[in-house]
Amino acid sequence: MKETDFKKNISLKSLNTFRVGGDAKYFFEPHTEKDLIESIKWAQENKVSFFILGGGSNVIFDSRGFNGLVIRPKLNSIDIRKDKVLLGSSVSVATLLTECLKHGLSGLEWASGIPSMTIGGALYMNAGAFGANMADITEKVSALNTDTLEKQDFSFTECQFGYKETVFKTQKNLIILSCILNLEKKDPKEIKKEMDRVIDYRRTNHPLVFPSAGSIFKNPFNISAGQAIEKVGLKGKRMGDAKVSEKHCNFIVNMGQATSKDILSLISLIKKEVKQKLNIELKEEVEIVK
Repeated sequence: MKETDFKKNISLKSLNTFRVGGDAKYFFEPHTEKDLIESIKWAQENKVSFFILGGGSNVIFDSRGFNGLVIRPKLNSIDIRKDKVLLGSSVSVATLLTECLKHGLSGLEWASGIPSMTIGGALYMNAGAFGANMADITEKVSALNTDTLEKQDFSFTECQFGYKETVFKTQKNLIILSCILNLEKKDPKEIKKEMDRVIDYRRTNHPLVFPSAGSIFKNPFNISAGQAIEKVGLKGKRMGDAKVSEKHCNFIVNMGQATSKDILSLISLIKKEVKQKLNIELKEEVEIVK
């Protein structure tokens, strides 16, 4: 693979749900695992930093840009075998939900209405809601080890699922390629009913009008992050065009021209205030890319 195989100076703003970020020096969309491996090999040989981008729903890019290679894989295979689903990591959750409804497969309804999330991204952080998460339905994950450039299979136990945590999040040398999910056969009408309920909840309780990255912080043990932020008086707090949502305080929304500096300053203030006033240490759920 050569430098000419990559696009150059690509704006990252339209590639994430926060609509924030400068240009990526290099950008590449591999459609095969082989091309993905080759692009990483090129980056390593040329000492260029790289970042793997999914749907961009849980990420904050630096407004000054990314001086490296942003790789957005297009591994979109879907193979449904009764109640087992074999998936490429780039399949969008929305696409899978459509297939689940068509085939009467239950287990992912909680993810209805989440914008731009891929299966790889959902697995990476063990995404979840309404008391369910990816750990509940995952049988096996295949990942690329960037140290060896070889594929590894991870059993459910080896994925080390925790609250918004997995081995893929803690070990940065692992890139999710595909997975096997175990779903449950159910009446499509019941699945649709639950999907509609979840979507209605999100429409009512989440700020969907302005761009955001979803929940900014993990929930602490004894209180939700949103409640903690509201309790310290930061509901509606604004820095530049970044604002703590009045609808849900664990969302920071982009009011128009927010920069990464605006958002990170607001995150820093929130953490400081919550620590000082409630003695709670908030931890980011979002991925901050510099």
